[in-house]
Order: sequence, then C-alpha cells, then structure tokens
Amino acid sequence: MLFGIKLPPLRISARLMLANAAILVSMLLLTSLLTILGIYFSLYHQAELEIGRSIKETLLSMERSEKMRSDELPPLPSLRQQRARRELDPDWVMPPQFALQLYRDGALTPGVVLRIEDGNGVRVFDSEPHYPSVNEVQQHIVETPPFWASKALQVVFLNKFHMYYQTLSVQWKGKPYQLHFLRMITAERDFLHLLRNGLLLTNTLGILLALIACYYVSRQALHPLRTIIQTAREIEVTDLGRRIPMPPADDEMRELVVTINRMLERIESGFEQQRRFVSDASHELRTPVTVMLGYSDMLTRWGSEDEEILDEGIAAMRSEAENMKSLIERLLFLARTDLNRQALNREVIDMAALLADVAQKGQLIATQHTLTLRENAPARICGDAVMIRQMLRIFLDNAVKYTPAGGKIFLASQREGDKLHVIVADTGVGIAPEHQAKVFDRFYRVDSSRAKAGVGGTGLGLSIARWIAEAHGIRLTLTSEVGRGTTIHLYIPLAAEEKTAEKRP
Repeated sequence: MLFGIKLPPLRISARLMLANAAILVSMLLLTSLLTILGIYFSLYHQAELEIGRSIKETLLSMERSEKMRSDELPPLPSLRQQRARRELDPDWVMPPQFALQLYRDGALTPGVVLRIEDGNGVRVFDSEPHYPSVNEVQQHIVETPPFWASKALQVVFLNKFHMYYQTLSVQWKGKPYQLHFLRMITAERDFLHLLRNGLLLTNTLGILLALIACYYVSRQALHPLRTIIQTAREIEVTDLGRRIPMPPADDEMRELVVTINRMLERIESGFEQQRRFVSDASHELRTPVTVMLGYSDMLTRWGSEDEEILDEGIAAMRSEAENMKSLIERLLFLARTDLNRQALNREVIDMAALLADVAQKGQLIATQHTLTLRENAPARICGDAVMIRQMLRIFLDNAVKYTPAGGKIFLASQREGDKLHVIVADTGVGIAPEHQAKVFDRFYRVDSSRAKAGVGGTGLGLSIARWIAEAHGIRLTLTSEVGRGTTIHLYIPLAAEEKTAEKRP
C-alpha cells in the first residue's frame, strides 16, 4: 500500500531494483536541487552585495568631497570639452564636482550603473549612458519579485532583461540629488537557466544510468538466490542427495545456503529413515501374515478332520496375531514419539522398589537363567514410572533372548553424585564393535551374530528404550564383548529432594 494505492505483488528483484533506484534518484534530485538553489542565491546575493557596496562607497565619497575645498576637488571640464560633449550628446549637463570625485575614489563597483539627478529631475551624471532612462526603468518595476530576488532591492524587467534597482535621496553642499543604482542580472538569469537545463539533462541520464546500475546490481545480488531456487526446483524425492552450491561471499546468503543444505540433510535422513521404516515394517508384518495364511490353508484342508492339526493351527495363528499386535503397538508408540505426541506422566519414583519388582517379575521369563539383583541403592527419581519400567523390561528381555540357557543376568544400582547408576548385564553372545553404535536404530538386528542364538525380534525394542531414556534425560551407554556378554549403563538424574539431601552434611 503506497499513498492509499494497492500495488501489485512484485518479485524480490523488482522490489530491490526499485528501492535502490528510488534511493539513487532521490539523492540525485536532492543534490541537483540544492546545487541550483545554492547557485541561485549565491549569484543574486552577490549582485545585491555589489549594489550595497557601491551605495556605501558613493556616500562616503560624497561626504569626503563635501568637506574638501574647491581647489581640492577635481576640476570641471573646460568650455571646449563641454562643447565637444554636447555635440555628442545634446542632453548632456555639467556634472557636479562630487560626481567626478567618485571616479577618483573608485567608488563605483564594476557592473553597477550610477545615475544622478538634481532637484529638478535633470540627469547630471550617468556612468552608462546606453542604459534605459530612469523613467523607463521605474515604469517596468516588477510588482511581485521572483522568489530568488532580494527583498531589499527592486527588480526591473525591461526588454527581456532583468536588473536590480535602488534609489537614494542625498544632499551635497545644500543641494538635493537623487542617486539611481542599477545592476544587470540577466547574465546570472541566463546562466541559471542554462544550468537548470543542463542539470535536467544530466538528471535524466543519471536516472537512466541509475536504473541500469540498479538492475545489474540487483541481478548480481540475487544470483545466489536464483541458484537456490533453481537447485530447489531440481531436487526431487529421487535426488535428495543434491546440495545447493556454496556462494563465495561470507554473507547472509551463505548463511541461507548453509541452513537450507542442513535442512536438506535432515529431510534426506528423515526420508531415508521413513523409507527404511516402511520397508522393515512391511517385511515384519508380511512374515506373520504369511504364517497365518499358511495355517489358514492347512486348517481349511485338514483342520476339520484332525483335532491335533486344528489345535496346532489355532495356537500358531494366535501366537502370530499377538506378535503382530506387539509390533503394531511398538510402531504406534514410535509414531507418537516422532510427532511429539507421547506424553509423560512424571512423578517421584522409588527406584529401589521398582528395580526389585522388575527383577522379581523378570525371573518368570528367565526360567533358564540365573537372574539376580546384586545391589539396590535407595534413591528417588522424577519420571514416568510406566515408561521407566518398560525401558528396564526391554533391556532385561534382550538379555534373556541373547543369553544361552544357564547364563547369568543381573541388575544393580548405585548412587554416583547426583545420578543413580543402573546396570543391566548378561553373559550372552555379545555384540561386535562395528554393530554397537547401530543396535538402537529402528529395525536394526545383528543377524550374522545373533542368528546363532536362534531368536528373532522386531528390532524396535531398543529404539523405544533409547527414546524413553532421552525423554527422561538419562545418559545411556553400552559395553559389549562377543562371547562374553553385554552391559547396559543408565545414569538417571535423582529427584530434587534427593539432590538436596545428598548435599547436606
């Protein structure tokens, strides 16, 4: 919206060009205006000063000559000189002696015309006879002077000529005289008109050059942005690995490119993770569905005739359905965490009681292992009890799955400063070093090493456990050695009252 006018939407390049052009044109016009005004007032003020100086010097010269003796004054023209002058100018009159003294004193400023009339209106002195008469000058005085003209002087416009005019009444040795001062200002006016036209032409050329320069500068300034737009248009789902070229200048545009490239990296990583998630989820769901279909066909053929086959098929289909249910629940849990919709019901938790309960119930699933709670330090934490319990069960379930029968599993907790150090350890098959950093990724399974254990899994449990740990501010580490077992270390922040009690003497 500009002055109440709604402007059409413009591209950034057009807006940038117009903004730069507006600034340059405004500066050019302002400079030209100030230049013209300065020269205007300077020239006309100089003409005003010249008339003022001529008046001052003339009055001083008359005052000095009035005090002089007759023999000190300049001599009047001889009779022969008077006759010769009248032959040239019949209207010529003998000038007073003080007028001749003006020449001797140099009272007349070059360019300023002085005319002197006596009390009867007869011209007795004229420094420039070719100038129009006083009557003619007075008839052409401008009633409304131009804005640039002096307010102390009169302006005359006569025969396409401008001039300043000032009159003064004086007396010399008791006789009245009228002094008329004239200063032509036509040359100043013509010069200023020429200057105005020149500045108009140069301003027009300057505006055109400013527009061209602004167009070029805006294109150069927006070149990285056009590169960003072009690259962004070319990047598709099938080509997320492309990145925007880095501009050479270390400026805001470079920061924008860095930000967009980082965003593209996150998008690529997220898309790849999503693609892998969908692929793995489809694979995990396909297996139980295939098993269920197989048993369904078997039941269709022989289930009605063989009760044993019927029971086996129903049990197998129920087991696969429960596996699918568990997988779907874990997928939904991870989906909620991705959308930040998984709420935490925080409360103060007695970790000693919770660990004891987890160890007790864990013995029901570790029937072929030795599960012990070696150390259980009293401590309170703040968190979601259901999720903390779920995280510990995930670690315990994995220890049971990947520990051969007869192996040992133990839980322990001990206070370390403002943290509770919880340990879940086993003597199972262990994890090779190259796989340890990936075991918490979704659907990741160390198939080559763990196939020997003869157990399966969705590969989602450890991902869920890691999310629960991060949501509670728990530092999670893993140490493992192939053939000797795996140890999970959890460093859980204590509740506020526990930290206060820890600091008391």
